[in-house]
Amino acid sequence: MYIFKTVHDLQQYLNLQQKQAKKIGFVPTMGALHLGHLTLVQKALQQHDIVVCSIFVNPTQFGDAQDLDKYPRPIQNDIQKLEQLGCSVLFLPTVEEVYPKGLKTPDFDLGGLDQTMEGAHRPGHFKGVVQVVHRLLDIVQPHSLFMGQKDYQQFAIIKRMLELMNSFIQLVRVPIVREKDGLAMSSRNVRLSETGRKKACLISKLLFQAKEDAKDKPLAEVRENALAFIALHEMDVDYFTIIDGDSLNTIQSFDQATTITACTTVRIDGVRLLDNIILREKI
Repeated sequence: MYIFKTVHDLQQYLNLQQKQAKKIGFVPTMGALHLGHLTLVQKALQQHDIVVCSIFVNPTQFGDAQDLDKYPRPIQNDIQKLEQLGCSVLFLPTVEEVYPKGLKTPDFDLGGLDQTMEGAHRPGHFKGVVQVVHRLLDIVQPHSLFMGQKDYQQFAIIKRMLELMNSFIQLVRVPIVREKDGLAMSSRNVRLSETGRKKACLISKLLFQAKEDAKDKPLAEVRENALAFIALHEMDVDYFTIIDGDSLNTIQSFDQATTITACTTVRIDGVRLLDNIILREKI
């Protein structure tokens, strides 16, 4: 696996690959890699000649400096995992490399996609996400971009950004990877206490129940049952919402959208845990 720390060196290598008509897949991450991230890399490797994984803890998407400082950075461990998987390239830039002086980044009209759910709780977060993904895509120039379903809102926002760019980059959504007890894999899970970790499996139970209910119950009843589950288990929920999977607007009935997703964020031990499940989807 090649490791590049500068834009110049990475682009020099990728230009040679593109001249040989190699297909390039891209997986942007902030490191602290778990099986969810590695699944993205695996999917990319199955479909592309070259896979670039980036590890960059992006300061512009953190509203709280303490969160930025606390973010885990086990870089040697991450390198080992990527090498074992057969990843082609790791891009490991500094902040100065990603955001050089004088860099201008476009301002995208996200149509309110960044204002709901996570956006309401983390003002400015998605502006930072869009900024860094746009910049990294500009550097890597991949054929495909691989992102996980776990950050559902982020996926929808990047999809919108690519549409506004009239980009030919294919955006690939990879299903959530879960622990044996159902908890969605996340770099934040290591911050849970033993008791908190046991309680965290309630999140997926809530969503799996909603998925089961959605097979034969009206949406209002699905929501009602979910809220009853939350109350019964005294879950500290920032939000539980059933949305149009494209517009991210809350919906009231199943005939209002083709992709319908239940999204939630739950606080356990002071850690915000995101999860979602697609209730119905017409392909």
